[in-house]
Amino acid sequence: MNARLSRSAVLAVLTLLVIVVLSPFALVALNAVKSPAEYASGGPLSLPDSLYFKGLADFWIRVDFGEKLFNSFLISASVAVLAVIVSILNAYALGIGRVRGRGAFLVFFLLANLLPQEALVYPLYYLSKEVGLYNTQLAVIIIFTAIQSAFGTYLLSSVYTAFPREMLEAAAIDGAGKWRTLWRVVVPISWPSLSVLFTFFFIWTWNEFFLPLIFLISNDKQTVPVALGVLQGDRMMDATTTSASALLGIVPAIIFFLIFQRTLTRGVMAGAIK
Repeated sequence: MNARLSRSAVLAVLTLLVIVVLSPFALVALNAVKSPAEYASGGPLSLPDSLYFKGLADFWIRVDFGEKLFNSFLISASVAVLAVIVSILNAYALGIGRVRGRGAFLVFFLLANLLPQEALVYPLYYLSKEVGLYNTQLAVIIIFTAIQSAFGTYLLSSVYTAFPREMLEAAAIDGAGKWRTLWRVVVPISWPSLSVLFTFFFIWTWNEFFLPLIFLISNDKQTVPVALGVLQGDRMMDATTTSASALLGIVPAIIFFLIFQRTLTRGVMAGAIK
């Protein structure tokens, strides 16, 4: 009986937490399909008499949202792929190769994760200007690849340090070199951890606002968060259009997370089992 009550109490608490977490999203979705007149008369908590999609359509056309979606997807996917590859190469050298000064390198990557982006703006701005990459998506991809791979290297190094030496020795006996061992043995076995990194890198890059705001000044190169932030101070934005913009900005990241949820769960569980 006590165990059943404990499970019921835990379930009730978790259900309450889910409601608290989802309530802002539900409120945004509710006001996104409400007309300005209904919002003005009933407030943000009232239910709409009918679904009103003009706010969504107006925002989509006003910011050319399809273009912003493509920009965000291109940058996020490129960063996720490149950051995972760079993390693999760095972690393989540090975790399995055991290069000299491994501890110092790991401390460097840890400190790189702790630096605020505000401290990086001026030197990155100056460098991008010097090499002619300012106001290009390539500059943002390079910057976030370096930032995300610093975290990925630090995380994967601990994973590869505990990699079974027997498998590496067996690959060496079969005549596999270090490069072949990496891509044929190490990467397939560590795939759950890599899939988790890929998912996090994509979502983190998608949600970035500060650096894309600085480095992407042309409207046709901006990402979804930048487009949302720029329009927040627009006096032509009523409450329902603002809610529509927030909803359209959130939905793509949620869809991506739901698609890769099973992969993310398998990766976390594999790490827990190890």
